[in-house]
Amino acid sequence: MQDPVHLYLILHPNVALVGSQYPPERFSEHYTAGSSRYYNGKVIFAELDPDFRHPFFPIKELLPEIVAHEDGSPKATKFIASYRVLEHIDLDFLKTLHLVTSEGDCIALSPGSVNTEEEEERVRIYAEIAPLRMLVLSNYNIRQFGRYITEPDNPKGAPKLFFTQIDIDIEAFLEEFELNPFRQAPIESIHPSSLKNAYRALLETDGKRTKGLCLDSSLDYIGYRYIRTGFVFACGEKEVVFPMPDLERIEHLNFRFWKHM
Repeated sequence: MQDPVHLYLILHPNVALVGSQYPPERFSEHYTAGSSRYYNGKVIFAELDPDFRHPFFPIKELLPEIVAHEDGSPKATKFIASYRVLEHIDLDFLKTLHLVTSEGDCIALSPGSVNTEEEEERVRIYAEIAPLRMLVLSNYNIRQFGRYITEPDNPKGAPKLFFTQIDIDIEAFLEEFELNPFRQAPIESIHPSSLKNAYRALLETDGKRTKGLCLDSSLDYIGYRYIRTGFVFACGEKEVVFPMPDLERIEHLNFRFWKHM
């Protein structure tokens, strides 16, 4: 009896649609430690409903190739597409989101909702993960940011975006930085002065709602424990949110993941 075929949407470190006979936990280990392709870092991927089809992807044509090897071992990966992938994914087919540490430990997140009623005026840091990869400072809340960045006429946006909010109290850090100029930035890839200048530019420029911080998402420098709300797939007015459990729940569900997050 053949192992079932899973459809995985890889979102970090690359973007790809992959077919695999591995269940999510084993796929996590394979991607971080079990493959001949060397990689050391986080992996984030979503599992799609196996019935997902789109004319952009040759899923039906490649399914016959996702079969066990001659020795009976499951087929680990069959790349279906790696170009313009996310924009052709129907968000209604997203099942679970999997976060993987560099050690191969994995937790699964389920779709949920996010409360945007509070902190309307707070300046936040967003990490664009796929297909864009930037750190962005913004006074939009998480829902507003998703809608803004996926507007069709936004030259800095994309049709669909996968992103998250980084849980950093910018105002508190800048107060500390004024007292101690040797204070390290909360994100390794950002110089403290750059964060200070971007923050001031955002506040002091009329009508400005976003300011770029870094040309990369810097996700491999940011622990999962600094994810504030969760992860969002945005497409205009439509969004699919995968809320991040609190640290106590993660410790209870998966101690190894919690230890390395």
